[in-house]
Amino acid sequence: MPAARTTLPRTQALRLAPALILTGLLAACGQGQPQGGGGFPPPMVTYEVVAPRDVPIDFEYVGQAAGSREVEIRARVNGIVDKRLYEEGVRVKAGQSLFRIDPAPFAAAAAAAEANVASADAALKKAERDFARLKPLIEAKAVSQQEFDNAASALDIARASLKAAQAQARSANIDLGYTDVRAPISGVVGRALKVEGALASASGDSLLATMAQTDPIHVNFALSEADRARVQQEAAAGSLKLPANGYTVKLKTSEGQWLQNTGKLDFSDYKADETTGAYASRAEFSNADNSLSPGQFVRVLLTGATRPNAISVPQRAVLDGPTGKFVYTVGAGKDGKPAAVPAPVVPGEWVRLDGKEPNGWVIKQGLKAGDKVIVDGMARIFYPFAPIVPMTAEEAAAAAAKQAAAAAAPAAK
Repeated sequence: MPAARTTLPRTQALRLAPALILTGLLAACGQGQPQGGGGFPPPMVTYEVVAPRDVPIDFEYVGQAAGSREVEIRARVNGIVDKRLYEEGVRVKAGQSLFRIDPAPFAAAAAAAEANVASADAALKKAERDFARLKPLIEAKAVSQQEFDNAASALDIARASLKAAQAQARSANIDLGYTDVRAPISGVVGRALKVEGALASASGDSLLATMAQTDPIHVNFALSEADRARVQQEAAAGSLKLPANGYTVKLKTSEGQWLQNTGKLDFSDYKADETTGAYASRAEFSNADNSLSPGQFVRVLLTGATRPNAISVPQRAVLDGPTGKFVYTVGAGKDGKPAAVPAPVVPGEWVRLDGKEPNGWVIKQGLKAGDKVIVDGMARIFYPFAPIVPMTAEEAAAAAAKQAAAAAAPAAK
């Protein structure tokens, strides 16, 4: 009777496969204990020597763009919207006509008011003639005092009537002018909130559209109370140096792409918001290319601050361990030969060691000047204190060039 076979589940077999292969390789090589990782020679790694230096620090926040001036386009007279005179969502100039409210009743009222002015002016001229005719007669006592006083009173009334008629005419012409609704500023106009035939009420539902000036444009963001306090404390302690001439403000899209716009911080509130506890801030940017739109969310970076004499390492050098983050440093093994020695670290901010993107860590604790931190080849370090062949970046490049030349020599023959 054949012996029964035990079949492992597929997932378990897959997990065991690498271990079985490694065991076979070790047995084939006659190595019971790995030396440089599976009996192979110690791996070559690249290291950098830690040196304190001034490191640029960026403070990043979520912001939202808004027009530097945002206005409402409202009807100032009651009437029917006769026509929309602009294309929705386009840029217009200050003074450009946007809507026309039916002008016919206002034109009629203005014409009637002008007629009243003409009538009042004629009445005033007659009153002036009557007064001028009676004045020498009263001096000669040829007319009664009562008749002269009546003429003077009629002149005063005529003058007042003319002023009232002129004021009414000005008001009627102003109302007629309000039927041509114009842009108060240059900017982008949104969608029309009233269509042709809709009633616009100056005292009620008067909003016709909104518009915003987008060049320059504002970006609003907020600093948390904790961030503000931390920055102030670190600046006072000397561990953070703030820019003497103020921050330079840069922007990224929500997807992380850099925008060309560079702005300045032009407002920071002196008090925290009662509901959020954050301090409102605002930056202003040139936006001639319309790369920013009101309402758009962006990432705001305040640049210009530095951490003096900070210790920093490339991001790729910092690894995650069971008890926290650590780096491998070049040290000595039990045999005195170079080995990868783990060093627990306490990282701070991500920083820009070179280029535009953050590519390094500030290390608060765990490293000192002169330490040799391994920055490349960590994947070939299979266990702590493993033997290694450490090189600087220059030495590694020279070794790679030499190896490439040696490999090309047989091919040339």
